[in-house]
Amino acid sequence: MRPLEGLLVVSIEQAVAAPFCTARLVEAGARVIKVERPVKGDSTRAMGDQSERNAFFRYINRNKKSVTLNYKEPEGKALFLELVKTVDILWENYRPTVMPRAGLGYEDLKKIHPRLIYCQSSGLGYDGPLNDRGGFDLIAQG
Repeated sequence: MRPLEGLLVVSIEQAVAAPFCTARLVEAGARVIKVERPVKGDSTRAMGDQSERNAFFRYINRNKKSVTLNYKEPEGKALFLELVKTVDILWENYRPTVMPRAGLGYEDLKKIHPRLIYCQSSGLGYDGPLNDRGGFDLIAQG
């Protein structure tokens, strides 16, 4: 038995950092449901040849289930909230202002799921002076 066997994770993630982290959770036994934007999906789907054969997207998201959901629309937000009630862990990597502004930040979600483990990864921190900016690879390397 792997250490995270039986845990369910919902990830609302983009690019590389969070998908890499949730891939490690899968390897440790967790089941991960990846929530993607309608039409475009995760930005890494556009890398490489932009086909279903996209090796990078497939590598970093292997063994995850994907769903498309628009949490900005009332129906999508309601579905997302129902999903959150069923999971153990939520992982997101948007700028720290995005989820709270949508009514989906930790303070909002702990009201409907007090035992939820809320993981947030951010390029420039959660409460620093640049927290409202996105941070990608070159910033992390710097």
